[in-house]
Amino acid sequence: MRRLLVLLATTVALTACATETPPAANPVLDGSGDVAAGAELFTAHCAQCHGPDAGGSDNGPSFLSDIYIPSHHADGAFLLAVRNGVQPHHWDFGPMPPQPGLSDQDVADIVAWVRQQQRTAGLIEQ
Repeated sequence: MRRLLVLLATTVALTACATETPPAANPVLDGSGDVAAGAELFTAHCAQCHGPDAGGSDNGPSFLSDIYIPSHHADGAFLLAVRNGVQPHHWDFGPMPPQPGLSDQDVADIVAWVRQQQRTAGLIEQ
């Protein structure tokens, strides 16, 4: 009887684990950004500091440098920067504050546009 109860409890536990819903995919991490939407969002939320073409300004660094290519700053780094802000580590512009009001999809769209700009500049492969 005890063996039967242990077997039943194990079966119930394994079944519960197998039927859990996996976490939703993040559009930033799965690369599902829209370049056209990203261009508009970048202009509205990022260009003041990072320049209209992502080439930087007196207020923020350029994303058109080797520092911001995917092998050095992956797409998720952009999401973390938007959510949490960033302390200066590659620039002398002061800290970047969190950017409220942007959804994960908005950030995915912005990243898609930035990556397109980097491709156009020859920083990453087409």
